[in-house]
Amino acid sequence: MKDGCRVAADVSHEGRGLLPFAKEPRFLRVRPPPASALGDAVASLPLFRGLAPGALALLAAAPTRRFRRGEYLWTAGAEARGLLVVLSGRVRVVRAADGRQFGVHTEGAGGTLGEVPFFSGGRYPATAVAMEPTLCLILDRATLGRAIEADPELAVRWLGRLASRVRGLVERLEQETARSVEQRLAAFLLARDEASRGAPFALAATQAEAAEEIGTVREVLVRTLRRFRDRRLVATLARGRYRVSDRARLREVAESP
Repeated sequence: MKDGCRVAADVSHEGRGLLPFAKEPRFLRVRPPPASALGDAVASLPLFRGLAPGALALLAAAPTRRFRRGEYLWTAGAEARGLLVVLSGRVRVVRAADGRQFGVHTEGAGGTLGEVPFFSGGRYPATAVAMEPTLCLILDRATLGRAIEADPELAVRWLGRLASRVRGLVERLEQETARSVEQRLAAFLLARDEASRGAPFALAATQAEAAEEIGTVREVLVRTLRRFRDRRLVATLARGRYRVSDRARLREVAESP
């Protein structure tokens, strides 16, 4: 079986938390979407947009894999089998330590996954799970190498993505070591408020996921949100949605020394 056609086996999340595979995942050959639709999807992604036609044709010929919501793409320690590009959906990469789970990064359409073992060798250092129905393009070394030969700009773009991810991780590390949970949550709420343009917003898919984003646990997040509500900094609406009630005071919390 060609490496480019190897993909993680179906493993259902079933609401029980992130559990390790009992054995190395199986890998299955999958049928790609219609060539024209897949080619259009690939060409529309920022990472690939405007590349030479030959490079796009090579990328669009790679196999794809669909993942259900809650399904693992792989778990930490599993053997690496390819480089994934998210065509649609959303994937969260998490790492567990000392009984806690930390969010490493989340990728939507156009995001890439699995670079660490793909480029440097070894096994996957973290677990990847689909947060909603997700379609991924699966690249092996030969395919990516030929695409870069067809258009070297692709290598420069991929390095740019990796550099941006490292920058983001460094910034998060700085925030989590130098700022309190209240400060991090206040900044998180302000960012969500800005992204929603003042409309009600959800923290994340779950409170646990939101807690991972700011480097804490769900119980601490809930207590801190309750204090913010009591201070009338935020309001809780129906169906787990929130609205910032006092942006100026919440910004003071986020920027306090």
